[in-house]
Amino acid sequence: MKRDIDSQIERFRKGFPWLRIVSAATPGNGIKLLPESEAASAATYPDKAAVSGRCKFVPASGAATRMFKDIFAGLEKPNAQVATLSENIGKFAFYDPEIFDGSCPVAEMVLTDRGLGYGSKPKGVIKFHRYPDGECRTAFAEHLVEGQDYMRDADGSVRLVVTISPEHRELFENELNSVRELYEKRYGVRYDVTFTCQDPQTDTIAVDADNRPFLKDDGEPLFRPAGHGALIHNLNAVDSELVSIKNIDNVTTEKNLPMTSLYKKALMGECLKLRDRIFSYLNRLDVAGDDCDALCDEIEKFFADELCVRIPDGCDRRKILRAKLDRPVRVCGMVRNQGEPGGGPFIVYGSDGCTSLQILEGAQINPDDPSAVQALKSSTHFNPVDIVCCLHDYKGRKFDLLRFVDSETGFISSKSYQGRGLKALELPGLWNGAMSDWNTLFVEVPVETFNPVKVVLDLLRPAHQL
Repeated sequence: MKRDIDSQIERFRKGFPWLRIVSAATPGNGIKLLPESEAASAATYPDKAAVSGRCKFVPASGAATRMFKDIFAGLEKPNAQVATLSENIGKFAFYDPEIFDGSCPVAEMVLTDRGLGYGSKPKGVIKFHRYPDGECRTAFAEHLVEGQDYMRDADGSVRLVVTISPEHRELFENELNSVRELYEKRYGVRYDVTFTCQDPQTDTIAVDADNRPFLKDDGEPLFRPAGHGALIHNLNAVDSELVSIKNIDNVTTEKNLPMTSLYKKALMGECLKLRDRIFSYLNRLDVAGDDCDALCDEIEKFFADELCVRIPDGCDRRKILRAKLDRPVRVCGMVRNQGEPGGGPFIVYGSDGCTSLQILEGAQINPDDPSAVQALKSSTHFNPVDIVCCLHDYKGRKFDLLRFVDSETGFISSKSYQGRGLKALELPGLWNGAMSDWNTLFVEVPVETFNPVKVVLDLLRPAHQL
């Protein structure tokens, strides 16, 4: 892999095009509703389907700096967040009376090496939950427990691929070693865990206000991590056919696991059913002669009704339908929008004139386009990053996922380096542009299955307390 610096600088100059939005995806128009009875039925499908390996893919890179942003601010000037943390410190799983003995401010003991040092540790190794028997689980440990419940293979193995920063590898390995034997014995499984790092070659160059390379004090250009979209390279290295994607901080206590697992298995079932239907169409096209109009009619109706894919008039219908079928498959859980920050589900036009289902961020929506703004206002659902993918084609071969990235869907953001302003380039997001040319189905899942910890005080929510 080699950085193309010239094209990156040119991207800063010309920017990214706004996406052409048809409408928000809503129930009955891009979002499939799945009542609990239907979810239970769908959840049985993975037990019957042929699957070449399963894997839980967990983006967990980076330190927990954002999680403690308000607490860091409170070190300089006391604020309400620090007061709430201090008043409720005994309710947090990381509370230890020997550490929080009153000799030092609570915020300082949480963040600095005088205490827990959480300000520089990754979110995955922070203690999230305390159980009645005294066991304290980190976010990473909860993913291990989740994985054994819905992602184990027939031989009892549970595979996880966890994306981390290189400097945090030892912390994650120590955490795995501290619980592996206990959990394998308790749940009757064998864990196969791979820690993978974002390739530094996916970092992108930063520029100044005039789109010239931003130079550090030593005169060398500054390169920055290009966002979670760079993880498509890590996902592309996964051999398993069926992959579940869920962020490191989106976990809950084990008492809530039955609901979480039911809908995760249901998403797996929906994904495998969609895969099998697509494989059937491809096999039928392979043996069809020139007179396949009826089959193409059936496929075109399937795309329009199930995946909101409509192809333009006047195209080579058989060719484009076959190309649309022969792609990776993903089913994305969507929750009712309750004001959480992040992307949402929409129907958009692609560069080939076809429509498709996409997860968009606010930065991709033109604020000066009244129809786009109205589509944003009419959006009913939010993307919790609860995704199931099928990564093999109908002949059992791995897809090259890099072929399905839309390079026109990245972001340019304003950042700073040592107090100096700069512009940063982010690659198309992992579940945005990096999966833009996939076959996509949106399914509503209960909001109870979405329990992120974006700030430390979220750990006081009922889903994280016992």
